[in-house]
This record gives sequence, structure tokens and C-alpha cells, in this order.
Amino acid sequence: QVQLVESGGGLVQAGGSLRLSCAASGRTFSSRYTMNWFRQAPGKEREFVAAIWSSSMTHYADSVKGRFTISRDNAKNTVYLQMDSLKPEDTAVYYCAAGGAPGAAIYWGQGTQVTVSS
Repeated sequence: QVQLVESGGGLVQAGGSLRLSCAASGRTFSSRYTMNWFRQAPGKEREFVAAIWSSSMTHYADSVKGRFTISRDNAKNTVYLQMDSLKPEDTAVYYCAAGGAPGAAIYWGQGTQVTVSS
């Protein structure tokens, strides 16, 4: 079992930046999992944001490509999402998730709110 806890969300002005963190809890983090970020805005379906897997391979949704950067620190059992040039349409609850492939998830965190004002 993997327990994931997100942090770093908050309120930011359009054009600003935030860095989200996702830390494993309850057990030792396994670098063999693909780590993902998803997000869900009110009234919308949950959507894929970014993923990182073996040898630091990454994939991003077109809507965030060039603005967001996913990374991981295995020594700290933590995955990060650096979000730059934020837009109001980035407003959502952001979820960290672990799975066996990019875009797939078995374990989910509780989510952290990101609000971008215009």
C-alpha cells in the first residue's frame, strides 16, 4: 500500500507560480511506481496533468506543457509539480497519484486546492 499526501496549494495571481509536493507516508516510497498529477475543477471531469517514471521520463498534458515541470526526489520520498505562468483555468483540486503506467493510477492522495485569480 502507498499513502500519498499533497501540499503546497494556495491562492496565486495569474502569471504567478506555485510548487506542489506529494510525500509518501506510512511506508517507504518506491521509485518503481509511475507518479502522476491529476486535477479536477468544479463541474469538470478529472484530467491528467503530468507524469514521471523510470529514468526521469516525463509526459505533460498539452494545456500545461512549457509551464509545469514534474520531478521527483527519491531520497525524500517526494514528487513535485512546479507550476509557472499560472492561468485562471488552472484553478482546480490537484491530486497526486501512483500507478503502473503514465496516466494510470492505483493510489491517490487527498488533493490540494490551487486557485488562480485573474
